[in-house]
Amino acid sequence: MKNKFNILLFFVLFAVPAMARDFKPLEKWKFHFGEIAEAVDKGFNDAGWENVTVPHDWAIDKSFDMRIDMQSVQVLEDGDKAPKMRTGRTGALPAFGVGYYRTVFKSDASLTGKRIRIEFDGAMSLAKVYLNGEFVGEWPYGYSSFAFDITDKWNFMGENVIAVRLENKPESSRWYPGAGLYRNVRLVVTDPVSVDHWGTYVTTPSVSSKKASINIQTRVANATGKGVKVKLESLLVNAVGKTVKKASTVKNISGKELTFTQEMPVSNPELWSVENPYMYKVVSNVYVDNKLTDTYETPIGFRSIKFDREKGFFLNGKHVKLKGVCLHHDLGLLGAAVNYRALERQLQIMQEMGCNAIRTSHNPPTPELLELCDRMGLLVQVEAFDEWRIGKNVNGYNTLFDKWAERDLTAMIHRDRNHPCVIMWSIGNEVREQKDANGAETARFLTEICHREDPTRLVTAGFNNHNDAIKNGLAAEVDLVGFNYKPRDYKKKHEEYPDFTIYGSETASTVSSRGEYKFPVKEWRGAYYEDYHVSSYDLEYPGWACTPDTEFEQQDDCDFIAGEFVWTGFDYLGEPTPYNEGTPARSSYFGIVDLGGLKKDRFYLYQSKWSDKPVLHVLPHWNWEERIGQNVPVYCYTNYPKAELFVNGKSMGVREKNNNSRYERYRLMWKDVVYQPGEIKVVAYNEDGSIADTEIIKTAGRTFRIKTTVDRKEISADGKDLAYVTVEILDKDGNLCPKADNLLFFDVEGDATLKAVCNGDPTDQTSFASDYMRAFNGKLVVVLQSSTKAGKAKLKVYGGHLRPAVQEISLIK
Repeated sequence: MKNKFNILLFFVLFAVPAMARDFKPLEKWKFHFGEIAEAVDKGFNDAGWENVTVPHDWAIDKSFDMRIDMQSVQVLEDGDKAPKMRTGRTGALPAFGVGYYRTVFKSDASLTGKRIRIEFDGAMSLAKVYLNGEFVGEWPYGYSSFAFDITDKWNFMGENVIAVRLENKPESSRWYPGAGLYRNVRLVVTDPVSVDHWGTYVTTPSVSSKKASINIQTRVANATGKGVKVKLESLLVNAVGKTVKKASTVKNISGKELTFTQEMPVSNPELWSVENPYMYKVVSNVYVDNKLTDTYETPIGFRSIKFDREKGFFLNGKHVKLKGVCLHHDLGLLGAAVNYRALERQLQIMQEMGCNAIRTSHNPPTPELLELCDRMGLLVQVEAFDEWRIGKNVNGYNTLFDKWAERDLTAMIHRDRNHPCVIMWSIGNEVREQKDANGAETARFLTEICHREDPTRLVTAGFNNHNDAIKNGLAAEVDLVGFNYKPRDYKKKHEEYPDFTIYGSETASTVSSRGEYKFPVKEWRGAYYEDYHVSSYDLEYPGWACTPDTEFEQQDDCDFIAGEFVWTGFDYLGEPTPYNEGTPARSSYFGIVDLGGLKKDRFYLYQSKWSDKPVLHVLPHWNWEERIGQNVPVYCYTNYPKAELFVNGKSMGVREKNNNSRYERYRLMWKDVVYQPGEIKVVAYNEDGSIADTEIIKTAGRTFRIKTTVDRKEISADGKDLAYVTVEILDKDGNLCPKADNLLFFDVEGDATLKAVCNGDPTDQTSFASDYMRAFNGKLVVVLQSSTKAGKAKLKVYGGHLRPAVQEISLIK
């Protein structure tokens, strides 16, 4: 085990180009699905190709097909004893095959003498890039960001044709990978002497609220072909634009690049924290012969982090339990194509729940995610790989590891090592090398890369076969030992290996379908129902997993545990456990929130545990005409100390949380309720017995009308912003009809378009791009996308006998 547990760490945000350099987004492209080898030629006629806007996921708006990703495979991580048929594993969408993108950029004399770089935040996958018919370079890992200098092939006095060939091979992923240029692409134009790509690295050897010292390493590129005298001026600027420190260094650069090192003492810095994510920036000005040739900005945040093997995690000297979730990279109904507002909404919902940490499962994230986490005060574990040399997929990362692992890991760290939100690097998730006697050698190789490129952060991995990882030495090669689904072993392993710093790298994996409740209510490992749903009583889970309460208990009783990352914050496309084998399911059931962003009951269980907000949530609904006179247990998720249940005005008793069982410790439960139509009411009490809050659920009548609620009534007229409209089906008294599955239709008028629809049902085969869809348990979500014109837009939702609803939004510049 590396002896680094008491190191104070500080970090900053990623570097972003400033206005002094020219930043040219490449958004408008032509796209073709299928192999056309000559498509990379400059003179190729692409007039018949589809016009698309990047970021673009070529598969997400297509029809589901359960044969697309049908495969016979043995998933060891799921406990498979032999290969078996799997369907929906990667979302049942046509994400596999070859796709081509082409765009034209017309250059003019103003670019003469400049350097031209093309930057990809990610391209899925096996990217090969061409300029004017000439091969520029390749980068196969679909989650890596990469860049190429294309100056030597650039036509400075005319058209430049950029072509990109991408290919997703079959059986190359365990979840929906997305397809295409799904992240942002840009040209960056600089003078020959400028800050290099990902060219700043800012740390603080010490940091406190009274004083800090900053170390700034700036790599300046020199493409003049001769020696130059360069002055680097670095300014520390606070959040209101005031320069608080300045350093200036002059050096001669004789070669192609030179790294400048500067130090600044800072008095009374405002610290970055979860509660107050205060940001500064370092502005790097490059001068040659007293002429400004480049300005480059690096937003930064002052903070210290420490992991202690006995006490867990500390931020700025304050103990913080990691209350984290794992997030896959897809955005549900939007697919993998990056959208800033969609990412922001996901993180806002997680923060509302009390979440303070994100694990980027199981790959480098899009840069926008870390930018948002910096701004919002979320801590992040950035993960690199799901496979090493021993593969989980025939065409997975194992085919790339030997040639690309160091390059991909280095690229990830160089891009992300300046983010204050990033607190650890993960080199792998549930890698099969855990069972390999030589696995420790690979773990050491990757850990040493992380320490070399960023000695200020600790390195981790997620171990599901923790006994093998310990026996074969992998656990000893990382700084932080992540246990996947091992809450009952925390204490034992802490006693056996006191040098380990342990946390729950992947926890719970409880499954549920929003608004579905199954009887009898029981804890069920390996739950399976013929309707392909699972119960929202939150007691069901696969063989390797557990309920949230099981993990809560160990997190509370083990002060040495740094925290947890729950699998998962949101449902995601693919991995429809427990319905992997020949079912209509094409997305997961693990999420605390469903695929459309609607909260499941489990959201409130976590919120009652993690959040400081008052929480009172009651389940299930009260429409059980088929169970009149039968048992329907009532659960309450709350952080009030006690509550009383009334059924049609009759008290069912007061419940208080206690330690008699792990479920009574975290839930209030009335297990013996007999169903009769009417209403249930839960009254929550303060410690002194006064009434704190009340929640009432009534038996709903016949479906009558549609209700719409938009997350924001004003959105930006930038062609990218989104409005999320929640659609509900109500009875005439305004009660949600909790079993309603009416077919609804959607019409949009004005300055927005219908982007996608989703009802959160993992078995629904309706395309997300459809303009109609059934409600699922009374609800669904409609997403509208703005145009570039200021004005208004109107969504009309209607269906059958239901009174329609109209939702208006404004688009502003």
